[in-house]
Amino acid sequence: MGLVSIIFSIIFFTWGSKIEAKVPAIIVFGDSSVDSGNNNAIKTLLKSNFKPYGRDFYGGQPTGRFSNGRVPPDFISEAFGLKPTIPAYLDPAFTIADFATGVCFASAGTGFDDATSDVLNVIPLWREVELYKEYQAKLRGYLGNEKANEVIKEALYLVSLGTNDFLENYYTIPRRRLQFSVQQYEDFLLQLAGKFIGEIYSLGVRKISISGLPPMGCLPLERATNVMSNFECVEKFNLVALEFNAKLEGFVWALNRQLPGLTMLFSNPYAIFYQIITKPYLYGFEVAGKACCGTGTFEMSYLCSQENSLTCSDATKYVFWDAFHPTEKTNQIIVNDLLQTLLPMFR
Repeated sequence: MGLVSIIFSIIFFTWGSKIEAKVPAIIVFGDSSVDSGNNNAIKTLLKSNFKPYGRDFYGGQPTGRFSNGRVPPDFISEAFGLKPTIPAYLDPAFTIADFATGVCFASAGTGFDDATSDVLNVIPLWREVELYKEYQAKLRGYLGNEKANEVIKEALYLVSLGTNDFLENYYTIPRRRLQFSVQQYEDFLLQLAGKFIGEIYSLGVRKISISGLPPMGCLPLERATNVMSNFECVEKFNLVALEFNAKLEGFVWALNRQLPGLTMLFSNPYAIFYQIITKPYLYGFEVAGKACCGTGTFEMSYLCSQENSLTCSDATKYVFWDAFHPTEKTNQIIVNDLLQTLLPMFR
């Protein structure tokens, strides 16, 4: 579900000849916007390891990515001269040899707030960090301490979280709304983000790209429930995304000053994603208000089934794949935009 928290990727652009890898690995924390299949290994209803998910992925195989094809970290890895897909840490098909140049700990449906992961019984952020610690031990066993420590320090860490905290948790379940105003909840999430960044920093992490929220009021599911406004984007949710992103940008600036040696980039997908949604024709899309899967209004995960005869035949015409997640083409375009700052800073 992660919904797009993130939500970025590349239209294979022309940056020139193939880029030599300048970071040794891409390591991923987050939600469904970046999950490459970890939810396959846990007991949750939030899975996507079945068709039509993955129908445009290599071999047409579903992997647990919430898309018809690749997700942002895959494109970012390739843009940095590394492998074209980032494997999920819990996928038994891969070993530490595969994970040495890139690994994903993300879990669809999670957030900064542990209460968010409880909603659909997915991997909380603290557990993603525990899996990362386990990975570090395996990496040292595989590469030796010196080489492993270099990989840990020089790797680029992608973090994409937050959309589920608001849409799946705060606005759906009353617990947090009884505790916090939305502005207070934004600040609470930033406190949790600070704790998370501090913990991985203490483990040797130094290069981070953290993604802002997308225009979450424009996700098909939110638009489908906005009957009184003719199924337009839910402006309230978009304003929250903009407000949180402004705070997150300040948070990144402050931590870069506070933590010696840290280089953290605020990667903001909001503007490019909003333009794709509001002016889809500029990017070759025909449909932005509904998704490819089923009716395009509410289907995701198991509701987005192979048997649904309404599922579109050509996902490249659609901005969204299911009611929460963008198509591979959308991911490509957004990442292409983000790489304009990501590549110069870290390559």
